[in-house]
Amino acid sequence: MTSPGAAEARRPTPPFTTEHERLRSEIRCYAEAELYPHANEWEAAEWFPNEVFSRLGELGYIGLKFPRQYGGADDVVAAAVLCEELARCGSGGVAAGIGAHIGIALPPIWRFGTEDQHRRYLVPGIRGELIAALAITEPDAGSDVASIRTSAGRVDGGYLVNGSKMFITGGVRADVLLTAVKTAAEGGHQGLSFLLIDRGEGVEARAIQKMGWHASDTAQISFDDVFVPAENLLGAEDQGFYLIMANFQWERLLMALGAVGAMQAVFESTLRVAGAHGGQALRHQLAEVAVQIEAGRNLTYAALRRTAAGQDAVREVTMAKLFTQAAAFQAIDACLQIHGRAGYLAAPVIERAARDARLGPIGGGTDEIMKEILGRSLGL
Repeated sequence: MTSPGAAEARRPTPPFTTEHERLRSEIRCYAEAELYPHANEWEAAEWFPNEVFSRLGELGYIGLKFPRQYGGADDVVAAAVLCEELARCGSGGVAAGIGAHIGIALPPIWRFGTEDQHRRYLVPGIRGELIAALAITEPDAGSDVASIRTSAGRVDGGYLVNGSKMFITGGVRADVLLTAVKTAAEGGHQGLSFLLIDRGEGVEARAIQKMGWHASDTAQISFDDVFVPAENLLGAEDQGFYLIMANFQWERLLMALGAVGAMQAVFESTLRVAGAHGGQALRHQLAEVAVQIEAGRNLTYAALRRTAAGQDAVREVTMAKLFTQAAAFQAIDACLQIHGRAGYLAAPVIERAARDARLGPIGGGTDEIMKEILGRSLGL
């Protein structure tokens, strides 16, 4: 599906290469041919099948960012292409469910895990045979991770975990939960650790209802005297806060890339509809949307360039995340307005995109957190 505003008409923009653009075309074809046709069905079911993960593993898409020794491609830019193009699947919930495994849960296992943990969790995760989810947020501890209450008390051979988590994307289906726990009585930044908790006795997950992202399984999870062996400690004990901070940057960059991809997909759909009507007012509306997309794309690609080069990109990633989430909601809402009555009642992908985009200013750190980080980086 192409149009005058389609990405195919653009020359590769650094850090993308001709090979990355070839991969972009492949992933776009996959998303449009194998995911998009099922979007309405999966949204209604509030679920998509696990076979999606095994198919992604078969195609080699899950491992794009990870080292070749574990079955990956060792290409962070290719992983960014995947995130951007998954927005073509027609469901923010499907894209989020896939992204939670590939871009949020697996990276900490790779970066902080032992070779044994790589073998048990990362390798099958890359193949799509095991699904992982990151469990940090709690009913009373959202952005303030220092207030986490889920505890892991030391027992013979490991830990005993008690507590609960909330709004965990992929938490209903996950085989393993990367769980933030309090391992020091005082808690706080110096008392957090991460445990790899396998699904089993004492672990209960309940799906929760949401405004958007219907096809993703978002869970409330409870842990009741769950024994976790010592070898499932991820990283160093009481140093989990640093793992959280390291992971946030990639998560926020992926959210920016996803927002750019969603804006572009909806924009192209709207151009096809608008082309039959024309008029100055319509041209001006679409021109404003095009500016939002281009500004968001350039901010996001600048952050990606620094990330791919191994440079400090906190400020750039924060800017990209802050701008693109608000821009996506505004741009998609403008396109919905252009579609008019047909957009709201007869074009479910457009109105769904508007609902799904509302999560952007909340997930991965709220707009207020982004502004606080930026303000502090400016010395304020």
